[in-house]
Amino acid sequence: MAGFIGKEQHAIDEKGRLMIPARFRKRLASVQDGRNRDSKQVLFYVMKAIDGSLELYEPHVWEEKEQSLSALSDFNPDERMLKTLMYESLEGVEMDRQGRIALPREFMLHAGITKDVIIIGANVKMILWSPESLKAVLRENGSRIQALASQYFKGAYGQGSVSPSGDGA
Repeated sequence: MAGFIGKEQHAIDEKGRLMIPARFRKRLASVQDGRNRDSKQVLFYVMKAIDGSLELYEPHVWEEKEQSLSALSDFNPDERMLKTLMYESLEGVEMDRQGRIALPREFMLHAGITKDVIIIGANVKMILWSPESLKAVLRENGSRIQALASQYFKGAYGQGSVSPSGDGA
């Protein structure tokens, strides 16, 4: 089943709540029904990302990351530090009946989110950006897309393919 795909812009209300896009809520409902959950309440894990965005994970996706973190040793200083940094950057948020989540103020400050939010569906997660921050990141890194795609995807933007700007590569 396809994950979260697409991009939408939504506004944060006066109480710091963000409406999850309807198409993403539909996907959540189908996944939840497929898991035969008793509760219709949806929990997300929101994490402050190093790049200045926020990432939203469903519990079953976060559980995989949790297993990796749990395997780290509390007696290894680097592994202990990683655990501390990860959990310091993490919070659980519940989606209400109207499809909204309340973003913690600290997280909104981290991402520079004041009123509007760009929500990017990135398969197993949603990435939240302030519109200004996303524009800056795209402007600063737009020229790198061809090199990055070629490095990580064989044949991407190679001979005869179309580049993101729409012209031949």
